Formats: sequence, C-alpha cells, structure tokens
Amino acid sequence: MCKSNTLKFVILNFSLTLFLTIGYGQTNAITIKFIGNCGLYLTDGTSNIYVDFPYKSGAHHYMEYDRSEIDSVKNHAVFIFTHRHADHYSKRLLKKLDGQKFGPWNIDELEKLGESIPDFEIRAFKTQHKVFGISFKHDSYLITWHGKRIYLSGDTENADTLATQKDLDWAFVPVWLLMDAMEKKINLGGIAKMFAVYHIGPRDQITNDGADPKIKLLNKQGERIAISY
Repeated sequence: MCKSNTLKFVILNFSLTLFLTIGYGQTNAITIKFIGNCGLYLTDGTSNIYVDFPYKSGAHHYMEYDRSEIDSVKNHAVFIFTHRHADHYSKRLLKKLDGQKFGPWNIDELEKLGESIPDFEIRAFKTQHKVFGISFKHDSYLITWHGKRIYLSGDTENADTLATQKDLDWAFVPVWLLMDAMEKKINLGGIAKMFAVYHIGPRDQITNDGADPKIKLLNKQGERIAISY
C-alpha cells in the first residue's frame, strides 16, 4: 500500500472510530430493564435507579431472579420503593447495597432527588394498597427525566390516581389496575402513549388478546425498553 493510501486509511479509520464514539457512545435514551415483579432498573448511562428492587426472590409465589442480579447492581445507585411487601422490598438485601434509599417513609427527601440527578424530577402520590382488607402505606411515582414522563404505579389496585395523569410516555401498571380503570370507564387513551403491564406471576394467565400495540406485557425477565430523548 502506498503512503497516500495508508494516510487515507488512517484518516478513515479515525473518522469511523470517532463516529462510533460520538454516535453510539451517547445514545440519548433512558433504558429500563425489567428484573421481575415491579422491579425495574432505569439508567440514562450516567445515573442508575432501581425501583422495587431488591425484593425477596419468589416471595408470595411471584417471580424469582438469579443471584447475578444482585451482584450486578451498580455502585452508588438510587433505590426507590413503592412499599415494603416482600415481593417488592428486602431489607436484608438492601442493607448490603451502597446507595440512596427511598420509599413512603422519606418522601420529602425523595422529591429533592432532582438536586443531584441532572434533568430529573420525581413526584410521589399516596395510593391505595389493601391486602385482605388491611391498608398498607404505598406510593406511586411520576418520574420526569430528560423530558420523558414515566409513571410507576407499583401494587395499587385503585386507578383513580392514574386517571389524573396525562401525556405519559410510559405507564407501568399491574393488570388489576387496568381492570379497575375499565370498570370505572376511565379513558386510558389520553393518559399514556404506552402501558407496560408488570407484576405477572408464574401462575397468572394474562394475554394481550386484542394485540393492542399500546400494551406491552412484561413477562420475560431481562426485557429492556428504550425511551429516546
């Protein structure tokens, strides 16, 4: 190869490397990984947020997960919980992890999280969660991150708070919340562009029979959703 061709190759190779670094290194997307139950891992490539994880694997006959999920948790992450039931929260596992930890017990501190995470805001809503007629402290959350609106309902069975939302990019909801919304004739179309149905147990038989393109069933652990911004 002659010297001029060598130079062209070097320049081309450098340009390609630069394009890969700039074009693909910064994806400008929030990635959401489904871990299990209502457990999610959210990242924009800089900040790392876990919602309703870690929980007790297999609690109440819901989803189990591999130990590697705990081992792969990022250092100095943020952990947000809707409530303290075992299929959403594990005190034993959480105390072994480094990071900021939030839930219904310290909402004032949680809502200041935007002071440390760029272009981030979170709002908490007290929502109903009853088991055998007994009410438990439970919050649902609206995250606005890089202009994208993500609603995390958790375990609530009452759709009234969901009905007050609008212009959501994604709403993460259990199937019983959608059922309550339908019974109350709540117009879901104006609430969110997409609904992700989570907290599907191994014993549940839930299908999207109508193949509604706005509904995604999260029944495969490890699935990822990318929200471009």
